[in-house]
This record gives sequence, C-alpha cells and structure tokens, in this order.
Amino acid sequence: MDENISNVIIGRNPVIELLKSGRDVDKIFINRGEHEGSIKLIIAEAKKKNIPILEVEKAKLNSLSEGASHQGVAAIAADITYADVDDLISNAESKGEKPLIIIADGIEDPHNLGAVIRTAECAGAHGLIIPKRHSAGVTQVVSKAAAGALEYLPVAKVPNLTQTVNYLKEKGLWIFAAETGGEDYLKCDYNVPMALVLGGEGKGISRFLGENCDYTVTVPIYGKINSLNVSNAAAVILYEIVNQRRK
Repeated sequence: MDENISNVIIGRNPVIELLKSGRDVDKIFINRGEHEGSIKLIIAEAKKKNIPILEVEKAKLNSLSEGASHQGVAAIAADITYADVDDLISNAESKGEKPLIIIADGIEDPHNLGAVIRTAECAGAHGLIIPKRHSAGVTQVVSKAAAGALEYLPVAKVPNLTQTVNYLKEKGLWIFAAETGGEDYLKCDYNVPMALVLGGEGKGISRFLGENCDYTVTVPIYGKINSLNVSNAAAVILYEIVNQRRK
C-alpha cells in the first residue's frame, strides 16, 4: 500500500522535531548508506523509541517527497490533530500569557504558510487559524517549510474566518489586520489579548473579514516594490509584538 502523503514528514530538522514532540511515528526512511551528521542523530533517537528504520534508494524518498527536498530522510507520522479555537486561547492561559493568535486568510502558497508557522512559533504565538477552503492545508511542503514548528504550534481549521474573528472578540481579543493603508505598525499597542490577521498572496485580506477587524496595521515600504512577502511581514510585526510584551 502506498504511504499517505499527508502523513509524510521530510527533511532533517522537521524529522528531528517530530521525534522530540512525542507524536506517533510509524517508520523512518533514510537514504541507503547515509549515516552521517544529523541522520546519525535521527537513527539513534528512532532506535530509542523503537521506531523501524528502513534504508531505501533515493528514488523511494523522491517519491515520498513528491520531488521536494528531503535531505535523505522521511518519516511516516500519525495524522496531525487540528485544535479547536478555544484550545489556542487555553494554550495562552496555561502559560499565564495574553493570547497571541495568527489568522491566515487564504495563504495558498504552502512555502509561505510554512514560513509563517515557523515565525509564529519562534515568536511565541499560541496558535494559528486557517480556513477550510481557499488556503493551503497542512501538507508535507508546509511541514518542511515550518522546519519542525508544526510539532509545537497548535493549528485550528475553521469553516468561516469572519465568524471566528467575532468569536475571538467575544472572548476579549483585539483583532489586528496586517494590510496596506493602515496605521504604522510601530505606533500600535500590542500588549493586549490579540489575533493578527495575515492576507493571502496578491489578494490580501478579504474585504468582509477586514471590516470585522479592530485595527489595520501597516509595515511602511520605502523601496520600489509595493509590499512584503506575507511571511516577511509576519516576522516584522510579530517581533514588534514580542518587543513590546517583553518590556
């Protein structure tokens, strides 16, 4: 039987973080004869956990990764379990922190979504929300781009982002939309329970969702290009949030 591609984790760092996370792992494939560097660490950790290790030809790894860069290793993991929106709020409360939730509105490029997830986890966000439609799902490409962050950042998948935003507002969160035409992001107060809405490539944040946000914040552009990549904009704003909350 073919492996379920959605359960394949590829790349050395993602597999290392997978093994650390405690998520169930069925087996690990490594490139035949490749036992050096971080592959050696992966093999040792897998043996500790009694996870089968299969040495295979590169063609097998290429097939599992659907042509993406696998760095000589792939793991077959249990299905990712999506969180509820309330789980993300509870995640913040359990740490004694004000909620910081990321909402990805129609980010269709899996590399961008993975990069946003990686940045969000590094910045200490408490979770990410994606829509069920018109968005990249949690695929192996997203997982690879996230570099292991998916093992630690809860992700909720919801049918309607606008309804979700209004629910978060009822729970006491302020909603910030990262979009052109808003207030300079450096002049905003983020030391509040909040969610940051990021728009998709080209289209930005959908009109109706944007109208239901409390604030619009903008990263100023000084060059010829009119906007930042969504993952870059996320990094800039998230670390300003971190900076304010650490003072």
